[in-house]
Amino acid sequence: MGHLETKEVLEAELRGIIEWERKQKDIWFWEKLGRLPFLLLDRITPKFVQEKLGVALNEMGSYVQSGGRYLISERSILDKLEEQAGLSSDSLTIDKAGQLPLEVMDRVADDLTGTRSKMAAVQGATTGFGGIFTLAIDIPALLGLSLKVLQEIAVCYGYDPKEKRERVFVVKCLQFASSDIVGKRAVLEELAEFTEERGQNQVISQLQGWREVVTSYRDNFGWKKLFQLVPIAGMIFGAFINKGTLQDVAEAGKMLYRKRRIVERLTELEQ
Repeated sequence: MGHLETKEVLEAELRGIIEWERKQKDIWFWEKLGRLPFLLLDRITPKFVQEKLGVALNEMGSYVQSGGRYLISERSILDKLEEQAGLSSDSLTIDKAGQLPLEVMDRVADDLTGTRSKMAAVQGATTGFGGIFTLAIDIPALLGLSLKVLQEIAVCYGYDPKEKRERVFVVKCLQFASSDIVGKRAVLEELAEFTEERGQNQVISQLQGWREVVTSYRDNFGWKKLFQLVPIAGMIFGAFINKGTLQDVAEAGKMLYRKRRIVERLTELEQ
């Protein structure tokens, strides 16, 4: 599996992630402004479009319970890890992936982020073409793509997204990426004890209000979607905005899963 990191290296990497967490800030003005496009959307969008958007968002609730159609096939991710680590084909499992060097995990996670960001850009350009009506399709589609890239990153760091606790962690990563600074602090506090059973149960109980997570995700990047309401011109804005949003989500997932893996390795070394 290659040489794993020393305690000193792991501690240095952990300090880097903590510094990244400290820098995660948001601006209250933009958070409030972000809800304006969706207030307009609710007022002028025909009822059938609102209903379609509501159904798509409701599907996200089933993800926490069963994964639904948002679960991925992890084999392709494991193949990428094998290639980077120089291992024989099909020899790697998710559990064994958690034993790989961090640099191997990081390279595959970065590669996935680049690929999925391009997909998000194409998706944004496509749905931006039709203005306000295709925006109702774009939001749940981007949410689905965000969930999938977070699951792929989970596999990169040796965690199985088919397990319910990992689906919970994925949703918390999504919540972190879309929250203001107060929300980010709250998520970090919740995830600090996630490896403990008590912490997992607490986070799971808090996710009973999963719809609030989805609504927050929709509203908090709403101001960025304002220009996507314009037909044709929305293609340019849609591509740019979706790419940036996916990159933010993937970065949050990488840093939070990376931190979790580092903390677990440090705990093992101390024991």
